[in-house]
Amino acid sequence: MALSDAQILIVEDDEEIARLVRDLLIREGFRVETAGDSDAMRAAMARFAPDLIILDLMLPGEDGLSICRNLRARGNIPVLMLTAKNDDIDRVLGLEMGADDYLTKPFNPRELLARVRAILRRTRAETQPNGNRRYAFESFVMDLDARTLEGPGGEPVQLTSAEFDLLACFVERPRRVLSRDQLLDWTRGRNADPLDRTIDMTISRLRKKVEAAAPAAKFITTIRNNGYLFVPAVKTLGS
Repeated sequence: MALSDAQILIVEDDEEIARLVRDLLIREGFRVETAGDSDAMRAAMARFAPDLIILDLMLPGEDGLSICRNLRARGNIPVLMLTAKNDDIDRVLGLEMGADDYLTKPFNPRELLARVRAILRRTRAETQPNGNRRYAFESFVMDLDARTLEGPGGEPVQLTSAEFDLLACFVERPRRVLSRDQLLDWTRGRNADPLDRTIDMTISRLRKKVEAAAPAAKFITTIRNNGYLFVPAVKTLGS
């Protein structure tokens, strides 16, 4: 399925912004629905299975952070948080709740499209296999095609799409120092802002989740002024 066949749900209470984003995405070939609050969003999702949700932070009733947290508890639909706020605290909270990306208003329409496409490329279920895509490290097994991570005893480790993609970068390049710019390019595409600090925040969340599942192990270390290093040896598993 082509990216342009994806279904996108816009959750935005500002009707003008919702219309502008909807029209922009429709012109690019996406199938789009809109909702003005959490109740309308759930009604839309009952008849429309979105591949991506563009979610406003400030909504009447249940706010975007609460919606994002509840979405993440039920599944892994990618979320692009769209908001007028440009405070680092809001960005951190949005990412902590499981948002895959964050864009502030006013935004450049081409940047919005670039971020939408980057998220869809990363999360598209029909990703073409590329040889053996199952890896073992420490007591974990990661399946890149099924997009699953199993911890000790086969227990699933729940990761957001952004966390999974970042871990995949490390697992495919173990014991190499990877710079922030490289990680941004591989996970967010060349349109990523080089000053974007979301990589650091995503790494922090990823460390907590993986190390919580295996407290005695050491995973991602910071190499001062150079980037990050994935410490464990990685083994490719057969099909």
